[in-house]
Amino acid sequence: MRILFAAAVLPALALLILVYRADRSEKEPVGLLFKLLGFGALAALPAMAVELIGDKLLLGIYSEDDIMYNLLFHFVFVAGAEEGFKLLFLRVGSWKNPAFNYRFDGVVYAVFVSLGFALLENILYVFQGGLSTALMRAVTAIPGHACFGVFMGVWYAMAKQHEREGSRAAASWDMLMAFLVPLLLHGLYDFLLTVGTVGAFIIFIVFLIGMFVLAFMMVRRLSRRDTPIG
Repeated sequence: MRILFAAAVLPALALLILVYRADRSEKEPVGLLFKLLGFGALAALPAMAVELIGDKLLLGIYSEDDIMYNLLFHFVFVAGAEEGFKLLFLRVGSWKNPAFNYRFDGVVYAVFVSLGFALLENILYVFQGGLSTALMRAVTAIPGHACFGVFMGVWYAMAKQHEREGSRAAASWDMLMAFLVPLLLHGLYDFLLTVGTVGAFIIFIVFLIGMFVLAFMMVRRLSRRDTPIG
């Protein structure tokens, strides 16, 4: 039991520490970060409910191996629900907080929410599937959620900057992108895994490595060139 719990938690904890250390300008309040981590876990609950409802609705129209079922289920009901609730809880937990005063803060907050979500999800999966599931998710799903959080955080911080500048249209666009970019990446991630062909698996590996590298480069660049908001 303890080994399974450690296997489920440690990959996310390692990434949380890495992102926290990457914040060079001004470390965020620990209390706020723990709150966002908890908010991420809470976001998993309504997302799971939406996924269950979506599955039942789609199975009334399509068979489970139908490409339309997989496209709609993974892009709309899985990626849409998960990234949508993450962004909602991220905004509720951090938008008006006075500590949100640097661009990189948005990335830190979004990654903490995303990994809070991934933590709860991972614990459930690992206790069902065992150590083999823990190992697979440690190199795919957990860093995947972290990457979705990085992309969400970049546009989330831009939205905050544009709001401070009085540009509501730009802020609304940025907030939409903070939802759509992670949604598309997450949806493609899940969809490629369901195709079940060698070609799709190769595309998935290339996609995954590319996303990891791009997210890492963005974190490194934004951390080094962080600027105040407002």
